[in-house]
Amino acid sequence: MPHAFVLIYAIVIVAAIASYIIPAGEYDRYEDSEGRQVVDETTFTYIEQNPVEWTQVFTVVPLGMVDAASIIFLIFIIGGALGMINGTGAIEAGINKIVSLLKNKEIILIPLTMLIFSFGGATFGMAESTLIFIPMGVILARSLGMDALTGMSMVALGAAAGFSGGFMNIFTVGVAQEIAELPLFSGMGLRIIVQIIFVGIAAFFVYKYGKRVQKDKQNSYVYDLEKQAGTETYEFKDLTKRHIAVLLVIFGGLALIVYGVVNGWSTGTELAAIFLAMGILSGFIGGNSPNAIAEDFIKGAKDVTFGALIVGLARCILLILEDGTIIDTVIFAVSSVLEGLPSTIAAVGMFFTQFIINFFIPSGSGQAATTIPLMAPIGDIVGVPRQSVVLAFQLGDGLSNYLFPTSAILMAGLSIAQIPYEKWLRFVWPVMLTWIIASSVVMAVSIIIGYGPF
Repeated sequence: MPHAFVLIYAIVIVAAIASYIIPAGEYDRYEDSEGRQVVDETTFTYIEQNPVEWTQVFTVVPLGMVDAASIIFLIFIIGGALGMINGTGAIEAGINKIVSLLKNKEIILIPLTMLIFSFGGATFGMAESTLIFIPMGVILARSLGMDALTGMSMVALGAAAGFSGGFMNIFTVGVAQEIAELPLFSGMGLRIIVQIIFVGIAAFFVYKYGKRVQKDKQNSYVYDLEKQAGTETYEFKDLTKRHIAVLLVIFGGLALIVYGVVNGWSTGTELAAIFLAMGILSGFIGGNSPNAIAEDFIKGAKDVTFGALIVGLARCILLILEDGTIIDTVIFAVSSVLEGLPSTIAAVGMFFTQFIINFFIPSGSGQAATTIPLMAPIGDIVGVPRQSVVLAFQLGDGLSNYLFPTSAILMAGLSIAQIPYEKWLRFVWPVMLTWIIASSVVMAVSIIIGYGPF
């Protein structure tokens, strides 16, 4: 598979070539009562061809980065803030403490562990950071008489459930809502319900499988691996008073963000400021020096560089389509096909489209920047609210992260747990199928209830 940067830049070149082939056209747009630019679906007209110059495939890259600068730097700042928080070790110590207390109570341990990791996925966009907990999950599962698949799933599928709900995930929902001109983190009620449903589904399958292995080790899909596994230990970090104080700062910051969302004053700028304050305060309370806090910020920002830069690169596609005046022609063509369909079917179709796209663009931020500029106006025309358009994106992106082998996080996690991909696929497909069915139902429900605010 080509690198995501290569794939997106190839789309930029194809878009430039298409400006010479696809007829130019445009819609009239108007500003609605909420200040959004909305397509007037009755006004599409073909206009004189306006192909882009070949040099624009190069000049559009810095222009795309500048055009998406607010989102790019929002990702960098929040990534850095999370680096400062992670540098205290408070989150790791807090999770370790809860898990160690429930060590021999798997009927509570499995769903509660998955719920905790889902909260990380829903708020901090926990992805790469799940990798440090996979050894803990594997060793803990084996100590209960289960196997590596159970341990990996407790961490990975828990985070995936939260990432898919993403009620406060700035890297996916936040970016998509910013592009779709929706209030930041609006519509979180349904997203929280989705998260709880997904955790419940995953916990059912993981617990059922784990108990089967517990009764007979030969029921394990990785039985050969389990026979070779030696005695392993995992050092649970002590939860100190400093760690508790840092966790209180984190919960306080998240509560402030929720308050801001409910009262309509939480913007990207304010969100970045709150996360930055949380990070700096956590670093000092956690006992880190100013230099160490700065290093943690750089490490956190470095971890999200791929996602941040891909947003700017994806914006280049939009700029080429706009400069070549063919973006409205594409919107007109796609909406003409979908217009005859019920809006519920169109919404479910958007979910499956996003699900497939994630195979090629395994970055939530990059996928949002690539698809939402087209999907949002198409949704306006075919009767799919923009909030449902964002929901289709987050579900399609979140679920497939732990299914497709193009996901670096999945493959790294399997490598750490020493689980072959085909064994993981055998285990995870019933969970994924149930999640996909649930997602389709949720998409239909979002249309029926007129999922708002728009």
